[in-house]
Amino acid sequence: MSVELKSRAELELMRQSGRINAEVRALLAEAIRPGVNGFELDRLAKQAIAERGAEPTFVGYAPLGKPPYPGAICYSVNEELVHGIPGERVLQEGDIVSIDLGVTYRGYVSDAAFTAGVGTVTPEADALMDATRRALWAGIEATRVGNRLGDVSAAIGAVAEDKYGIIRGYGGHGVGRKMHMEPHIPNFGRPGMGMRLMAGMVFALEPMFSIGNPATEETDDEWTVVMSDGSLSAHFEETVAITADGPEVLTRID
Repeated sequence: MSVELKSRAELELMRQSGRINAEVRALLAEAIRPGVNGFELDRLAKQAIAERGAEPTFVGYAPLGKPPYPGAICYSVNEELVHGIPGERVLQEGDIVSIDLGVTYRGYVSDAAFTAGVGTVTPEADALMDATRRALWAGIEATRVGNRLGDVSAAIGAVAEDKYGIIRGYGGHGVGRKMHMEPHIPNFGRPGMGMRLMAGMVFALEPMFSIGNPATEETDDEWTVVMSDGSLSAHFEETVAITADGPEVLTRID
């Protein structure tokens, strides 16, 4: 089950983890440009995390018998949806790239992601990224005491309407003392269904939309997930704490 923050001290540790995550993602966003490859961005992330006294959560992660993940970031370009391993693939003008980052600070995990254009992208790609970002914020707005999990999922899915495919096999999750905790949070659902939300719960919300068919498959490296039809997809994520005063986004600087 999602971590339930019982004290101000725990919430502050989650805030510090989230702040580090936000700072490192800002550095990564600034570094994205044509000619950069995944190794370079991953090296930047590892160095920046270490300088802030934290650890990269993803390094060595090996759930369900998978090979240990080697990177601090997931680096997914164009047809790659999530979990792309940072390597020699060079970013080109017009690409879109999704960067997912986990940070562990004094035992508390924050998880966040963004999709960015490399140089000038097509209007279609730009609209896809905008819709997926808006879906994230619609989900965050619904993450309130007294709502149900289905309210969050429905708010995310409603932004896609009939224009974008909603990736069905992946979604948000509880986070805090571990990277992946219950519950799983689909990016589609029915309002009024599912568990009741309470103060102290922490979720990583992460909508994923595609331009084409939302079917996916995993490559031979056992990590990288690609769109089966080779179409573009986008992925945004923030770690959110539920408080009596409303949702608090922990993985933002402001």
